[in-house]
Amino acid sequence: MTQTAKHWIDGEWRASESGATAQSLNPGTGEPLGELADAGTAEAEAAIAAARRVFDDGTWARQPRVRAHVLLALADRMEAVKPELAWDLARENGKPIRDAMQEVGGAVSELRYYAGLARNIFGRTIELEPNLHTLLRREPVGVVAIIVPWNAPIALLIRSLAPVIAAGCTAVVKAAPQTALVNAKVFDRLAAIEELPRGAVNMFVETGSTVSRQLVASPDVDMISYTGSTEVGKLIMEAASRTLKRLNLELGGSAPCVVLDDADLDAAAAGIVRVALSHAGQVCVAASRVIVHRRIAEAFEAKLAERLAAVQLGLADDPATELGPLIDLPSRDRILRLVEEAGRRDDVLLEGRPPGGGLEAGAFITPSLVRVRDPGSPLLTDEVFGPVLSLQTFDGDDEAVAKANASRFGLAASVWSRDLARAQRAAAQIRSGSVWINAHSRLFPEVETGGYRESGIGRLHGIEGLDAFLQTKAVTYEV
Repeated sequence: MTQTAKHWIDGEWRASESGATAQSLNPGTGEPLGELADAGTAEAEAAIAAARRVFDDGTWARQPRVRAHVLLALADRMEAVKPELAWDLARENGKPIRDAMQEVGGAVSELRYYAGLARNIFGRTIELEPNLHTLLRREPVGVVAIIVPWNAPIALLIRSLAPVIAAGCTAVVKAAPQTALVNAKVFDRLAAIEELPRGAVNMFVETGSTVSRQLVASPDVDMISYTGSTEVGKLIMEAASRTLKRLNLELGGSAPCVVLDDADLDAAAAGIVRVALSHAGQVCVAASRVIVHRRIAEAFEAKLAERLAAVQLGLADDPATELGPLIDLPSRDRILRLVEEAGRRDDVLLEGRPPGGGLEAGAFITPSLVRVRDPGSPLLTDEVFGPVLSLQTFDGDDEAVAKANASRFGLAASVWSRDLARAQRAAAQIRSGSVWINAHSRLFPEVETGGYRESGIGRLHGIEGLDAFLQTKAVTYEV
């Protein structure tokens, strides 16, 4: 495990100019894992200047084969240490080791996908009238600031960084302090690639938000790619309007799972519980709101409750663990309060509590299941971001869709039914960027993801994930 994490700026590992540091803690035990340098304005200025210099003065944007090589080299280097990266990730953010292995593997796949696209960026030409031609060029946006969250720090870093590199942009990455150590391990792999120009990709870690604001305000940053809460996304959008930056925002979610009366109840219960508890529910696309047909509601509630009650809690590096800790104790206490308040207005079928048995020092909480009667419940209106499932019932498919859409969010959803045509009709009416049928949270590099409404702007993954970091220039000439 990396015990120190410095900033990677202009091809060098640097401590903070102020000397400021912070600790990274294991959320399962509360024990310190290592120390991280805490960035200030000096680090942000240096990182932005380096990225600006490489983009404006270098040939990086005109070397697609070099960029493809860098992406493939990073994929190979990460794959070579996949178990080490996964164990470090599991310890630092609490994600069960099987999920951490999947995250690293997914990041490697993403890098290889965009390495292929890097060599396939084509423009168009048209002859508008005799001897009058227009060349439409696809060009990189410029300097991109990537603000990475802690809940999937490898996958969500690569999800933006891979298309940024493929497009020919340069990058300034602001990593999350909660996962600074494993983030530094990824940049160890990147820093060793000789073909990457010095300053093309930079990274620093900040415990506060001052430097993030600096990235958004800087006229030398052309675009912000942010993954995180809707509330912070709105602040970024407001501040970015002063320089008219391009934005790519993947924000909060409150994913509905519509269970029709012809669904395979065992498969639906197993699938929904699994994705509701993925990384303790701290995933923007996690199953959150179960909307079940009234005819099968009682039987389905029982299946959910049985599975949730039987979930194995444990430390992230225990292969038997199904539910690890939340990222920290304040997050655990927030979920405790949320479920306690729900008991005053709704029916708590299973109440999450901190466990005993040697896990007291960690940010653990058992799952909760709540039958919601109040349509204004925070379990329906807010992003829960914890191991809590809410239940609502419906009588007809139109009502199910209406309840699924009764949210300010629209990031992810699922429909469960044996009738594919019926499920497709419901999926087409649900206002969400991703809708799965008889599955949930199936994410692939080739398939775009993103939000409707307050769940964000733009798309990542897929062809559109590359397009997000490109712009079009028309060059017209006579011959």
